[in-house]
Amino acid sequence: MVKPYLELKVRNGKIRVFRDSVNEEDLIWHRDKKDRTLIVLEGVGWQLQLDNEEPKDLLEGHSYSIDKMEYHRIIKGTGDLVVRIYE
Repeated sequence: MVKPYLELKVRNGKIRVFRDSVNEEDLIWHRDKKDRTLIVLEGVGWQLQLDNEEPKDLLEGHSYSIDKMEYHRIIKGTGDLVVRIYE
């Protein structure tokens, strides 16, 4: 399976870019093996949905926590979404 993002490993984390051209069907529910904190660097209208919760807007400059093994997904907005991920 091709990843729906481009990833760059950086000191203390990684940068992920979800392009505006990503197919919404590729943004699937999934779980990660580690706790994560996302910081939104760029993006308009994108959302994060955690299991059994309503979607939350991903706002530039804000951080979001995802517990390990918690189901979640990204919901497509307009333009590219760029996030920094700390594990």
